[in-house]
Amino acid sequence: METELLAKLTQWRHRLHTHPELSEHESATAAFVQERLAEFGIPFVAGVGGNGVVATLSRPGSNRTVGLRADMDALPITEANDLAYASASPGLMHACGHDGHTVALLGTAASLAKDESWKGQIQFIFQPAEENGVGAKAMIADGLFERFPMERVFAFHNWPGIEAGTVAVHNGPVMAAGGRWEITLHGLAGHAAIPHQTRDPIVAAGHLIVALHTIVSRNVDPVDAVVLSIAQVNGGIVSNQIPGSVTLVGTLRTYDQDVRATVIKRMESIVAGICEAYGMRADVEILSTGRPIINSPDEAELAVAAARAAGVLVRRDVRPSTTGDDFSFLRLHRPGAYVWIGNGPAGPDGELHNNRYDFNDAILPVAVSWMSNVARLALSEAPGA
Repeated sequence: METELLAKLTQWRHRLHTHPELSEHESATAAFVQERLAEFGIPFVAGVGGNGVVATLSRPGSNRTVGLRADMDALPITEANDLAYASASPGLMHACGHDGHTVALLGTAASLAKDESWKGQIQFIFQPAEENGVGAKAMIADGLFERFPMERVFAFHNWPGIEAGTVAVHNGPVMAAGGRWEITLHGLAGHAAIPHQTRDPIVAAGHLIVALHTIVSRNVDPVDAVVLSIAQVNGGIVSNQIPGSVTLVGTLRTYDQDVRATVIKRMESIVAGICEAYGMRADVEILSTGRPIINSPDEAELAVAAARAAGVLVRRDVRPSTTGDDFSFLRLHRPGAYVWIGNGPAGPDGELHNNRYDFNDAILPVAVSWMSNVARLALSEAPGA
């Protein structure tokens, strides 16, 4: 990568890090992306699915098309880093590296705009609202694939704990399908000194917690990966009252949709049984906010070839993660691959979504080179290859 471009990308990354924006509120970030694209002379369309921006480069001589995607949003986390470019927005932080993803895609667009070696069409997808899981679906609903043709789609995520600049490519599953769930048990409130006149949802919730935690160990084949976690227990306001309700909130992560359906059915059955046993009624909401990211075989191999063409180390032995990413919805509509680019050692405070996390600027050349190579290779292949 040219030294001048790398310096610009680093400066831009720091600027975005200083000014993070939450999902569905990335208007300033989107405006920044548009300004940079205009400087490069690359045509774009703004307002796709909200704050989404899609830039297009075309060269005559081929009808092949490919899409490259980066996410732009930040998280509601208060940054603890003592950096010159630390977040200036209280309670907001780029704790997942989307600032780095955004500028890497800008750098890729700038590099490919100057490269005369390829033919066809490249779509650069700057996606909002990944963290709350609605951005990809909103862009698709706004005609992403109809308005901006692409035969394949690719993306990367920086990954702490993998050697900086190493590209990890999975065969099959990369990330899990996420889903928030919420169960509220409604009993009968009353004085805590006369509990026999109540129907205690706290007792019922205790049994429900234990029962839900048996699903993975006793109802799921051990070879199938499932995470069922309870993250919140809310109920009661004073020490001498048994409350009228208790709410449990958690997450469900799976790679297989059939396994997911089995777990949900079992959750609903257990809730019904607890209600029958303790005289409760329940409100149950289980949201399927995501789908698993599963690399298609040909595109995974193309991702490997792109990394090797960049001269970087490729790993195929990294296990998938039970985290999620709504790139899965783009992948649902088109063949594609999602890779991890090592961010370097994580350390105790360097994991994603940690308040001391920071994207490693040193991996920007690898990210730009990998995405540029992916585009060139995808466009150079014969149709159906």
